[in-house]
Amino acid sequence: MTESTFKLIAILIYMAAMLFIGWYAYRRTTNLTDYMLGGRSLGPAVTALSAGAADMSGWLLMGFPGAIYLTGMGAAWIGIGLTIGAYLNWLLVAPRLRVYTHVSSDSITIPSYLQNRLKDPSPLLRIACGAIILIFFTFYVSSGMVAGGVFFESSFGLSYHTGLIVVSLVVLAYTLFGGFLAVSYTDFVQGLIMFLALILVPLVGIFITGGPSETIATIKEVNPTHLSLFAGTTAAGLISSIAWGLGYFGQPHIIVRFMAISSVKETKSARRIGIGWMLLSLIGATLTALVGVAYFHQNPGLKLTDPEAVFIELGQIIFHPFIAGIMLAAVLAAVMSTISSQLIVTSSALVEDLYKAVIKSDAPDKTYVLYGRMAVLFVAIIAFILSWTKNATILKLVSFAWAGFGGAFGPIILLSLYWRKLTSQGALAGMIVGAVTVIIWGNVKFLSGNLYEIVPAFILNMIVTIVVSLMTYKPNSEIQDEFDETLETLARDR
Repeated sequence: MTESTFKLIAILIYMAAMLFIGWYAYRRTTNLTDYMLGGRSLGPAVTALSAGAADMSGWLLMGFPGAIYLTGMGAAWIGIGLTIGAYLNWLLVAPRLRVYTHVSSDSITIPSYLQNRLKDPSPLLRIACGAIILIFFTFYVSSGMVAGGVFFESSFGLSYHTGLIVVSLVVLAYTLFGGFLAVSYTDFVQGLIMFLALILVPLVGIFITGGPSETIATIKEVNPTHLSLFAGTTAAGLISSIAWGLGYFGQPHIIVRFMAISSVKETKSARRIGIGWMLLSLIGATLTALVGVAYFHQNPGLKLTDPEAVFIELGQIIFHPFIAGIMLAAVLAAVMSTISSQLIVTSSALVEDLYKAVIKSDAPDKTYVLYGRMAVLFVAIIAFILSWTKNATILKLVSFAWAGFGGAFGPIILLSLYWRKLTSQGALAGMIVGAVTVIIWGNVKFLSGNLYEIVPAFILNMIVTIVVSLMTYKPNSEIQDEFDETLETLARDR
């Protein structure tokens, strides 16, 4: 068999496994809560790894190593900021959100939680949330599809558009039918594959480049400052990189996992598993980039045309074609896990937070599940059209969408969990200010080139939300009772 045949067999086995999980989840999905939130039945390991896989996406295996390969260890500050942010998200948000969403009318989406938490009779807040999710997730899904196209282009020599079509169809199939359970189970498997691949590639690669000391010497030969965390960085650049961590508090596709875990007690185990997975995966991605610098310098006959494909290229060079195919499946896993998670959250926003908020019908759950599947298809088509022309790097697309959610939702989520005086007017005003700041700042080169747009968006959102909430606050006994019940439940069940 040829090398390509071995690789293709590995990829087909992986894709068949994802479709099987989708079918299994389809058999277990009976109502809207199952489709959107998996019946709140996830265990800690599935919750942790599915959140991690949904979070990291193709960025972990392509965008992040590519940035370090090009610019050096200064780019690692993004990973440091993300790790701090993820830990605080698990610590501060996960337990309270799991309890509060259940206490407050058993909310199954972030927008419905905010409306129920703030006892807002108007659908405006929920509609604004749904619209923001729809706008930024369309860009986010598009970034995943671009990564899928690049993957097939780099790995099999297929055209970018062929790869785009294959990835889009497979991920659409299991998400469309299996819903949240399919997304979570496939993310768990994909998280394991990503983890193993990111450990194996740099470990074997270091031996091929002559061991740790020889590898380090080669990297310094290429660029003496490549291993420095501070070379080429500025104060604004460091703040921008670490500020990626702020984004976690507002990412719907990640924090929805906190709502779906089986009990608040399990959040502690999930946090340990999730942060351990994340730390080792980021270290693996960093080492992959550094080994790539050494390897391609030692072998000048081989050229790396796309820095974002350094993991893919090393995997093909180092391993037997079948194992190399599994390495390729890891990249595909990273890409597909995030696309599927984002599609299901966008679907829930369209059906639960836009359609049901505007058209208050009493249709049976089966009808809404059908609408949810139609929404998945609709968003996938729009993102596919946006992805057809590859006009931005994966990291650029991801950073814009990440800032959008962090800037629009992050302060609101934190205040809703920890501040009794938050009002719907304050939340709506802050959310709009945060989203608009990201859109304007992110599209002005002078501003975004000096400071990541999530920083001003998060700060302005927080200030506006607090000021407007204090101006519009009126005591509400129902809100106070639910807040107290949440604290009592946390104290009892942790």
